[in-house]
Amino acid sequence: MQGLMAQSPGSVLRHASFGAGGMAWEDLTQLAKCPGIEIVAICDVDLSHTTDARQQFPKARIYQDWRELLDKEAKNIDSVNVSTPDHMHASIGISAMQLGKHVYGQKPLAHDLYEVRRMTEIAHAKKVVTQMGIQIHSAAHYRQAARIVHDGVIGKIKEVHSWCPKSWGDPSVKPDKSDPVPDGFDWNLWLGVCAERPFIGGEYYHPETWRKRLDFGTGTFGDMGCHIFDPVFKAVNLTAPLTVRSEGAAPNQWNWALDSKIHYVFPGTEYTAENTLPVTWYDGAQNPPAEVLALLEGKILPGSGSILIGTKGVMALPHYGRPQLYPSAKYRDFVLPDAGEADHWGQFVGACLGRDQTTAHFGYAGPLTESVLLGGVASHFPQTTLKWNARHLKFDLAEANRLVRREYRRGWQVHGLS
Repeated sequence: MQGLMAQSPGSVLRHASFGAGGMAWEDLTQLAKCPGIEIVAICDVDLSHTTDARQQFPKARIYQDWRELLDKEAKNIDSVNVSTPDHMHASIGISAMQLGKHVYGQKPLAHDLYEVRRMTEIAHAKKVVTQMGIQIHSAAHYRQAARIVHDGVIGKIKEVHSWCPKSWGDPSVKPDKSDPVPDGFDWNLWLGVCAERPFIGGEYYHPETWRKRLDFGTGTFGDMGCHIFDPVFKAVNLTAPLTVRSEGAAPNQWNWALDSKIHYVFPGTEYTAENTLPVTWYDGAQNPPAEVLALLEGKILPGSGSILIGTKGVMALPHYGRPQLYPSAKYRDFVLPDAGEADHWGQFVGACLGRDQTTAHFGYAGPLTESVLLGGVASHFPQTTLKWNARHLKFDLAEANRLVRREYRRGWQVHGLS
């Protein structure tokens, strides 16, 4: 349902942005290029991030508290983008959807498994247009990769290996100190649903290294997994995994660990060779094993990407780059299919205006994100195979179930998440 066009399109899409710096600025400026959109309001807890926004969008009203924006602008906006740190995606996104607003939500869809499930359910119930910010999903090479698998070019898929060399982890102890909060930055609003704690400067939390912190980010896998797993999910038509197992280090009390290695077993599909499919994720210093790398015939492993091993051949898919097929001699004359390309932001705006459909709607992005976040939970229990019951959002290990959903700070509960 989330992929359908808006039921009552208007001539202008009145839009608000939650976030004005970093990826939020990218989302905001890309959305603003789309025909038929008007930027009505912009919110950021760090007002220093709004300097460029005030210049480029002088008519937009500026807010620091997302709740105030929704209260005052509910009748003036039709859509929003939620491009904040991970821990606030669900609260803002669900609050907007409860008001009937269309939502472009950055990846990962939310910080916790329960939050992701509720976002998916509420988007469906409210019949709003949604799109997750995995923009390469709409690009030609990722679409080509899915076509190659769907057309049977490399046969049925036997196993998949995906990797990213980023290291959004930190094995150190959190500094025991408190620093002055910068002018124009509301630390309480930035914490949002998370427990109170002293501000630490030196970019320990803000504006970027929050990705390393357990309470706020989702580590390397959460940051990049939704991108790199996306074409695998699309190509193989994956659903929820049956099991997940971590063979990397465990996080400490505060931060995600380095060098993850996560094994999944997914149910088989019409595109798999067996009734289950093994998929392995590697990040940081971890890489696929030598026997997998040998399938690339001496070519250098792409910086990030996936290798899909089929019954007839192998596809290496860089993030982001042209699919490469092996054995090279077999596919020397193969012509990549023309799968087209879309403007990911434009697709969202067009769908809100009733003239397009989204392909990374929450009905698709929710299950994708859940699978990625399962890897984060598994990292807390190294060398332990966790069975996952997707229908009931439940592991077979009680300690793991405590990480499916967290308790929000008092006063920050949101209707639909309580």
